[in-house]
Amino acid sequence: MEFKKENQGTPRLPILVSIPHGGTEVPDVVRQRTRLDARALSYYSDPLSLYLYDLGEMATATVTTPVSRVIVDLNRPPYHLPPRYPDGVVKTMTSLGLPVWKEGQVPDLSCIHALLLRHYFPYHAEIDRILLSGTVTVALDCHTMVSRGLPGQPDAGKDRPLFCLSNNGDRLGSARPGALPTCPAEWIQVLAKTIRHYFPGPQPVEINHPFHGGFIVNAHFWHTGIPWIQLEMNRSLYEREDSSPTTGSLADRVRVGELNGVIREIIREWFEKIG
Repeated sequence: MEFKKENQGTPRLPILVSIPHGGTEVPDVVRQRTRLDARALSYYSDPLSLYLYDLGEMATATVTTPVSRVIVDLNRPPYHLPPRYPDGVVKTMTSLGLPVWKEGQVPDLSCIHALLLRHYFPYHAEIDRILLSGTVTVALDCHTMVSRGLPGQPDAGKDRPLFCLSNNGDRLGSARPGALPTCPAEWIQVLAKTIRHYFPGPQPVEINHPFHGGFIVNAHFWHTGIPWIQLEMNRSLYEREDSSPTTGSLADRVRVGELNGVIREIIREWFEKIG
């Protein structure tokens, strides 16, 4: 378990940043079970998201983990367990359909329970602690996405926008039948407009497409009432197209630094606009 500490000085913005998929580490308890090497783990993470979304002193708090999402996925319900959920909280298959574990080495329930106690539940408890402290008024769950929809996904084979913003609503961020938006529609629309200013062109940003928002934004909004937005950045903005589980994530770290500066400006302007 590892979290970035809350800023000790006076933060500029009362924002909580969650970056759940930036880690690439495998806990010692299951290290010998996995089939994935360091390159594959880098590819199946949200590559360099820990740097892309580092707001520094702008944010009140940032919550991260060093553990790979393939081993413990913090953005899944804790009851989405193998073998019923191969893409659940502890995965048996990667996003490209390859096995995560050596033959006969899939963690049993006792091992999964230990993994969740060590890495999953403390992450969510830390988020709740910060949200309930009264120091933040909005939270962002930050991710990256591959440039085209993967097999089995609703947008399989289709090009994705440069950014996807999600609040569990419709394409305008308003409520859809049977779902409760995790932030006001105006907030997510203003964020989309701000992003378009920095990334002009055809469809640089979509709202609730191809994602509506995952477990983190929904669960913690329901639990605390603090508004959430899920932010997804297209990896094509900083990663080579020939990246793969074999090569690992071939990312341009200079470009990552530039994008981090742009993200900081976008968030600052957005927050000023929504007050």
